[in-house]
Amino acid sequence: MLTQGESVEAHALRARGWSVSAIARHLEVDRKTVRAYLSGQRVPGQRKPAGPDRFEPYAEYCRIRFDDDPHLWATTLFEEVTGLGYDGAYPSFTRGLRKRGLRPRCERCTAAGTPAEFAVIDHPAGEETQWDWVELPDPPAWWGQGKHAHLLTGALSASGRWRGVLAESEEQPYLIASLHAVSFRLGGLTRRWRFDRMSTVCHPETGDLTASFAQTAKYYGVAVDVCPSRRGWRKGVVEKANHSAAQRWWRTLPDEASPAQAQARLDAWCARAGDARIRVRDGAKVTVGELAAAEPLAPLPAIPFPAVIEDTRVVSAQALVSWHGNFYSVPPGHGGQQVTVRHQLGAVTLDVLTAAGSVVARHRREPDHAGAVVRDSSHVTALENKVLAARGANAGPCHRKERRPPSAAALAEAAAVRGGAAGTGAPVTDFAAWAAAARPLHPGSRDVQQH
Repeated sequence: MLTQGESVEAHALRARGWSVSAIARHLEVDRKTVRAYLSGQRVPGQRKPAGPDRFEPYAEYCRIRFDDDPHLWATTLFEEVTGLGYDGAYPSFTRGLRKRGLRPRCERCTAAGTPAEFAVIDHPAGEETQWDWVELPDPPAWWGQGKHAHLLTGALSASGRWRGVLAESEEQPYLIASLHAVSFRLGGLTRRWRFDRMSTVCHPETGDLTASFAQTAKYYGVAVDVCPSRRGWRKGVVEKANHSAAQRWWRTLPDEASPAQAQARLDAWCARAGDARIRVRDGAKVTVGELAAAEPLAPLPAIPFPAVIEDTRVVSAQALVSWHGNFYSVPPGHGGQQVTVRHQLGAVTLDVLTAAGSVVARHRREPDHAGAVVRDSSHVTALENKVLAARGANAGPCHRKERRPPSAAALAEAAAVRGGAAGTGAPVTDFAAWAAAARPLHPGSRDVQQH
């Protein structure tokens, strides 16, 4: 492609009698290019396409996706169209978006500003892991987690590698279980952990660690740093990880994905795309995964800190308790009652307790969200016997037109009710006595003769 100046120079040299070959050598371009500009077939400043536009078949899809979600990241959309068959490079893809002006303008975000200055903090390798909870809105309704799903993210400050784990809640036992799971995915333990002022770690007013979490930190052999108030930038690595998790994974998560499938998709994305991000160290390009592999991390304990999880559940009509995507049986007779599921982290079993604190069932814990139904054989037998005894051998619906007069016991009770009701009213006058008293006087009566 010739610029406006080169095109003017080519026309001037041609007017002076230069040949096309001489002009091409002078401008260091191909003779066919010079001939096309001199003849007017090509216009300066406009690049001739090298072939058919590979982006065009996907332009309408991109427009629809941006109409649905103006803040969808181009990298996320690039992964989608690549899955649809787009074989171009990412720069060509973004050029196609800009050329067609497909991303709409968000009026609500127009006035939003960004800070003019950013702090640069040195992070030695293996020194710090930053932690934070992310409340992800609108999880699939059938997950049963309410308005938000809870994701604990952990990021290595030096390399930028991060991982996340979905949890049932943000209570301290779930925090400890998630810390262990994320550390396992990161490859080990750094020397220090950094948190914001979450109440499960410290007292928010003072920043001092709680006694229970201090025991957890001693168990893992790490020191704990708590960010000062209103200093969110101090853990900017994990904040950016939260942003990526929300935009690159959660935003496009399908409704039919189960929690286990959602966790698998997150792990796969972090290993495939998250660790493949490029960083420049000492003038050389390396990936986040390569930097993380070089960090000196301490080994993780074999089992998590033995915190105890206690969740309240309601027993179903089939004498089953739903917990973490599985079902565990209890003896019959507890249907509709509230029970407590108790599990100590690292243990292979869990207990089901009544409201009074009695253990009614103990089962081996299955992997979360496996859809397993764990039944004790004695529970199954007792439930079958109770149902069969209640229904009988000749069970069937009642005959609605069957004649059933009041029984002898009912008639006796009715008589007793009538007798009790008669004795509670006014005194009953004998009819004969009343008739004698009410008999009219006749002239021939004995009373008249006496007068």
